[in-house]
Amino acid sequence: MSNLKVAIVPVTPFEQNASIIWDTETMKAAIVDPGGDLPRLIAAAKELKVTPEKILITHGHIDHAGGAAELAETLKIPVEGPHIGDKAMLEGLPAQGQKFGIDGVRSLTPDRWLAEGDTVTVGNLSFDVLHVPGHAPGHVVFVHQPSEFALVGDTVFQGSVGRTDLPGGDHALLIKGIKEKLLPLGDDFAVLPGHGPATTLGREKASNPFLV
Repeated sequence: MSNLKVAIVPVTPFEQNASIIWDTETMKAAIVDPGGDLPRLIAAAKELKVTPEKILITHGHIDHAGGAAELAETLKIPVEGPHIGDKAMLEGLPAQGQKFGIDGVRSLTPDRWLAEGDTVTVGNLSFDVLHVPGHAPGHVVFVHQPSEFALVGDTVFQGSVGRTDLPGGDHALLIKGIKEKLLPLGDDFAVLPGHGPATTLGREKASNPFLV
């Protein structure tokens, strides 16, 4: 049995699946994609009795990264991810906020940029990093092989894929990344997207209209 546990904490009007992932052996945790509603995330971590040790970011859109700088400062923990391809996007988070009428959003410079082949740790757990651009240039995916589980951000959803009409979007590149990097992980892999319900790669390979 894997020691990985995951709690989904939907945040902001974007209904983004922020999550808390933790190692049951050490009770150390990472908060993934804290787009906002930070008091809710902090309360959830306390309720779970876990100790956040880092923040993980899949990509630089406001609904995923908008609260990261403030949360890192509040909890005094580092931020890892995304890929440096989203550097300009993270620097422009305040402008993204203004576009959606959200005040107080801070720009973000991660403590560690991630690249294909890197690993990140949460307690004693280790996640492989895949770079899957197309929805955003610096989008990364976090893969926990022992659990057959991946945090896929806005790459693939149940029955859909990430939108590519935003700056830096590239539909062909996104589909290529999903087919060449995600689907080969295996049909039984469970994936948690940035929005909507969890799914499996087998289900999406068989029925997702963008992938069949």
